Parts: sequence; structure tokens; C-alpha cells
Amino acid sequence: MGKVSYYTNEGLQSLKDKLVDLEKVQRPAISKQIGEAIDKGDLSENAEYDAAKEAQGLLELNISKLKDVLSDARLVDVSLIDTSKALILSTVRIKNKKNGMELSYTLVAENEANLKLFKISVESPIGKGLLGKKIGEIAHIITPGGVIEFEILDITRS
Repeated sequence: MGKVSYYTNEGLQSLKDKLVDLEKVQRPAISKQIGEAIDKGDLSENAEYDAAKEAQGLLELNISKLKDVLSDARLVDVSLIDTSKALILSTVRIKNKKNGMELSYTLVAENEANLKLFKISVESPIGKGLLGKKIGEIAHIITPGGVIEFEILDITRS
């Protein structure tokens, strides 16, 4: 058993959709490419065959990894999230103590992270720094430019 990861309904469905695409769309397409390359004759000097076989190997590896992730995936009931401290699937409003800038981030599993949507991984430096903090506490986040202090202003369910 690998590392358990927690997902929202949307995040879990996205992983399942990706697996279906890999198995039902991409796998048959690569098999077809291999078949077409075989039809061209001598496999010892057939670059198309070699490329298709390599692509097939990578695809099967991705399918296997995704199945492992799904086997360790757990669905989180957002309504049960404790908002007294920052946890996975919490939305945390923070203020940079140095410049006063306020931001809100939702803490998510690594595979659901999307900075454009302000979803950050609990494995990221900011995510790790926010986990377990309560409103009013200061999170010290280590960055390449030094330590940044963020005050926890609010915690809500995502």
C-alpha cells in the first residue's frame, strides 16, 4: 500500500476519467500504431515500431501508477472538515506580515494542485507551513528568498 491521499469528488472523478482515457483511447491507439509498424516489414530497422513500443511502455507505466494512486485515494466529506485549524481541503485566508498582502488558498492533494485556482498542495512549502495552524497563528514559510511570515486570518471549508 502506498501513501493515502485525500480527494474531493471532482478530484477523484478527474483521476478516474484520466484512467479511462489512458486505457480506452490511448492504449488502442498505440496498439494500432504497433500493428501498422509491423505491417511495414523488417522490425530490426523500423524506427516507427521502436517508437510505438517505447510509447506503449510509457503508457502502461502511467496506467500502473494511476491505478496505484486510485487504490490509495480516499474521498473526503467536505462537510466534516474541522475549521478550527488548517487541514487538507480547508480554505485558508492569510496575510503576508511583511507587505500586508492577503491571499486565500485551498489546501489539496498533490494531484489536485492548481495555482491558477488557488489550490496548493499540502506537500508544497506553503501547504506544509499552513497545515495544523489556527486562526491568529503565524506560519513561517521557508522560501528560496528567506522565511516569509503569514498570519492565519480565516479558515473555511472549500
